[in-house]
Amino acid sequence: MENPWWIEAVGLAAGTCTTISLFPQVARIYRTKSAGDLSLAMFGIFGCGLILWLAYGVAAHSLSVIVANAVSLAAVLAILFLALRYRGRS
Repeated sequence: MENPWWIEAVGLAAGTCTTISLFPQVARIYRTKSAGDLSLAMFGIFGCGLILWLAYGVAAHSLSVIVANAVSLAAVLAILFLALRYRGRS
């Protein structure tokens, strides 16, 4: 049985909110060129969770899960890249 349209709409709205929440962190690291207070372990574990959610979304054919987790994963990878690039700077 296929989900009603509004279920995917709620999923897309939720995914948009949680994904957008990562972008202020990306902007802050880029702007300050510093990531000293950032937990790399937290973002690494979070990234692994996003990969699993992305695999789940593909298996479940859920567009909202796929899109939200793919974009979130890109943001987390950007955070990790910038954090490693600016490690040790204050």
